[in-house]
Amino acid sequence: MNLIIRLFLTSMLVLCFSVSVSAEFAHNVKQFELDNGLTILMLEKHTAPVISYYTFFKVGSRNERPGITGISHFFEHMMFNGAKKYGPQMFDLMLESNGGYSNAYTSNNLTVYYEDFSSSKLELIVDMESDRMEHLAFEPKMLESEMGVVKEERRVSIDNDNSGIIWEELSATAFMAHSYSWPVLGWMEDLNSITREDCLKYHRTYYAPNNAVVVIVGDFKADEALELMKRYFGNIKSGPPPPPVVRNEPEQRGPRRVTVDKAAQYAHLMRGYHVGDKDSQDLHALEVLQFILTTGESCRLNQTLVNDLELSLGLYGGFSWGFDPSLFYFYFAVTPGKDYHDVERAVDSVLADIIQNGPTDNELEKAKNSLTANFYKGYKTNNGTAHELGYYQTLYGDWRTMYGFVEQVKAVTSESVKKAAAKYFKPTKATTAVLIPEGSAL
Repeated sequence: MNLIIRLFLTSMLVLCFSVSVSAEFAHNVKQFELDNGLTILMLEKHTAPVISYYTFFKVGSRNERPGITGISHFFEHMMFNGAKKYGPQMFDLMLESNGGYSNAYTSNNLTVYYEDFSSSKLELIVDMESDRMEHLAFEPKMLESEMGVVKEERRVSIDNDNSGIIWEELSATAFMAHSYSWPVLGWMEDLNSITREDCLKYHRTYYAPNNAVVVIVGDFKADEALELMKRYFGNIKSGPPPPPVVRNEPEQRGPRRVTVDKAAQYAHLMRGYHVGDKDSQDLHALEVLQFILTTGESCRLNQTLVNDLELSLGLYGGFSWGFDPSLFYFYFAVTPGKDYHDVERAVDSVLADIIQNGPTDNELEKAKNSLTANFYKGYKTNNGTAHELGYYQTLYGDWRTMYGFVEQVKAVTSESVKKAAAKYFKPTKATTAVLIPEGSAL
């Protein structure tokens, strides 16, 4: 099957799927807000007797300050370690003994918790979630124990991981003032100094109902679920307004560079460029750029650096939709025996070409079709649907913002991709982090 036929069939499938999904959401999502400010989104889907329940808290590492970096991620752990009604380890025990599953993640911008479970256990989940929102325990022994787990995670993910080290170095060098400069896992010295009082204050401010979005998707009745939410969450007090994050990052005046010498089998290289926030007019052109440059075996950087020049063992890259301007970054594992300077020159060449000539018609069509298809694939499951609803609601304040994604991707042109690349991928605005193997002649 040739490329043109594949692209046509993909386009038709995406069109059919998008129409059905958009119509379902437009008519069925119900939104409520309790008196204490808790936002609740509900979508009934009665295809199977299961439910996905998400809680989004509008807090991440960007909300921290020097001295308590890593506290948001620490809370992700503490939320599973006991409250007033359900004690230590009981959350997972109760959920798993009833056939459910839970997980969570922390980013620069958000902290998110979710459960997948049988629809008959909705009241149990609502009870447990309200318990830990209102009465999370901060017993000294549990704080000490869980902080030990978090420190070990940092050692494994950053201190003893070469790609983790240079990501940390890249962020700290690219951001001079903004809180995106520190890692989500926090600095080790801050983890050593976080106090119980820090945790109590952080919980009162950021884990309050007025700073949260709950999303319920699956086999339930919305009116009954709303009564449960009112019963278990309605009396939880609102917290104080979270202090604003100061967007005070000064303009980068020239290229920046940081080098790490460490025992390693090969060099690691990362390059970052400042881009806009979630409201940037270039957001969707950058999504297309991300796909063309870094996604799949046929992406430009993989074809050039891995397949053609054999300069890199592998690569990845991209950017995140943040409340504040973030980084568009690239990572390369340098092929042993190769010079990382050659990797940099090859990257510069690839970026210069797309700035000069833009994407090919096939690249542009493939990127737009794939981004659209991946967007709708996220809504095929209860879990995926709940996540996307909560993500857009928390990030933009309105879950309906998601309706614009497909049309905005479709509107991306070769010219807009070229302009975005030229605007952001300037050599004078690059920040580069390199990890060089100790004793290397490179």
